[in-house]
Amino acid sequence: MEIVKSRVESIRIVVNEMIFSMDSSNKKQEASIRLYGVSSFASMLAMKRGLETEIAAIAGLLHQFYYYKTGIIHYPGINSTEAVRPIIRDLGIFTKEEQLVILRAIFYQDQSGQVHGPYDEIIKDAVVLHKFLQNMDQAVPHLDGQRLSNLLDELSIQADYQEGEVTTQINISSNVKDKRQLLADISEELAGENIIGIPGDKRYREICQYWPDPDIYKALQGNWCAAFVYHCCMLAGFLLPIRYPNGNHRLAGVGAMLEWAKLHETGFFHIDGKENYIPERGDIVIYEKLLSDHSHDHIGIVLACDEHEILVAEGNRDNENYSSILRRNRKQCILGYIRIDNEYHYNFDGIYNPTL
Repeated sequence: MEIVKSRVESIRIVVNEMIFSMDSSNKKQEASIRLYGVSSFASMLAMKRGLETEIAAIAGLLHQFYYYKTGIIHYPGINSTEAVRPIIRDLGIFTKEEQLVILRAIFYQDQSGQVHGPYDEIIKDAVVLHKFLQNMDQAVPHLDGQRLSNLLDELSIQADYQEGEVTTQINISSNVKDKRQLLADISEELAGENIIGIPGDKRYREICQYWPDPDIYKALQGNWCAAFVYHCCMLAGFLLPIRYPNGNHRLAGVGAMLEWAKLHETGFFHIDGKENYIPERGDIVIYEKLLSDHSHDHIGIVLACDEHEILVAEGNRDNENYSSILRRNRKQCILGYIRIDNEYHYNFDGIYNPTL
């Protein structure tokens, strides 16, 4: 007789495989305690509030999937949704409505000071409650204080706690004043190292580390110019999620970088020569039909510019699977340039509607 797994059990298998693949025993323990703890509290809160315990438990299990899969702490909400989105889709056991509920609950976990949907609030509450009960002597961040107070009242629990300041781990490069110059410096150094786009090259693995897909090396093979630019941006302190919310593609692709740069809230894309625009060191160049018949088919980082040429750092030069520094004609096959504001910080306060 065939035993049919529950949907929670199907997700547990995915989560356990991720945990068991971790190198550090301490990290394995931390991940197990965090993910299963938040999942249990989410299930309990759903039961008390008359919501589906199964959906809440699943969202809790997956809420920090990206961080524990990659070790990258930035933007756990949006990055975890993007990491688990294809997983829950391809399992074929959730309706589109259920997928959306789970993904939104994971996405909004970082926005504790705002109120969203009922399952979104369950995950926020479960995270705060788990953190508090794991270490009741630790000060509660100010933004979580009111949420915790409301939770304790709801559960008829009397407990004392002390509010404190929020401490956030910040990439050291995010404090650099001129990030564009740093972006150029980093890309120049990396491109000059002749990185080869194969898994055996440690520097190439670092470029691919942001995307936890099991076939990421195959997916990016001969197509990692934008992933190189993204990696350089992250190292320079331009901290971006792996996919801008509601974007058509991940930021490992040229089209996604262009789409992001053209957003109303960024406005970073410029046409060479229009409104007296002249490319500078630290700009990102988008090529047009340079290597194919397709628009925006290649990308690099500008190191220098004169009247006729730009000096560019590129990953995957000419789709030949190695990094390089080279000169290109300013008047041929260039769509435009992205100039990121040095003060730019990712911020999204819209409604999350992912592609399912």
